[in-house]
Amino acid sequence: MLVLLLGGCASYQESPKYQFSEGIYRQRFSDSLTSRVYVDFNEEQLLLFPLQSVSDTWQPDTSRVVALDLPKERQQALPATLSFSKPSFDLDVLTMPFKFRPSAGGLPAQLNTNFQGALYLGMRRDVFKINYKPTPLQNYRKHFNHFGYSLGLFTGLGSSVVNETVTNNQVSYEYDGVLFSNGIGAVLGVNNLSIGLAVGADFLMDSNRSSWVYQRKPWVGLAFGLNLN
Repeated sequence: MLVLLLGGCASYQESPKYQFSEGIYRQRFSDSLTSRVYVDFNEEQLLLFPLQSVSDTWQPDTSRVVALDLPKERQQALPATLSFSKPSFDLDVLTMPFKFRPSAGGLPAQLNTNFQGALYLGMRRDVFKINYKPTPLQNYRKHFNHFGYSLGLFTGLGSSVVNETVTNNQVSYEYDGVLFSNGIGAVLGVNNLSIGLAVGADFLMDSNRSSWVYQRKPWVGLAFGLNLN
């Protein structure tokens, strides 16, 4: 699933992956210029260590540390917003409470609300920005912002009503069929919660699969998620 995650303001003293914490980041200086650095910090100072290759591993070069003073308030804004990013794996539990199915088998487009749960695994990149915003007191207050995005896949189980209408009159009774689903999508999130759009296909897991008009047909759904890692 392609996942785009947007986060809000937060203190960078906290340690979840959607918070700014000590570690290796890619620092962006402009649209075309970036550099990998090791970031450490205290309450009012950010320490940037360039990385150097040591025995086939990247280690911070402590002889070339750059110290940036970042007090809670200051009299002038920063010359430019500080931007850092880092990749990570993303593991989420998703549910799709709404599915829009295009017309199929002579039926008009449908909006289904049957249960759908899925497991999502992907690659995620979080971006952290630090700048200063003006206040009514004629100074500038530190502002921290976070957003992220990831790319991956989801797979899971769901249910759908199966009857004569959706089987071209091949089934004379009605029941809730079990579905196997997988697909891709785009999701917005706040911290470890996610909401967005998913695109997938369903596979009816019983003997009526060949008659079901939505078998392997694409759908678009609203997705909610909870991050597990």
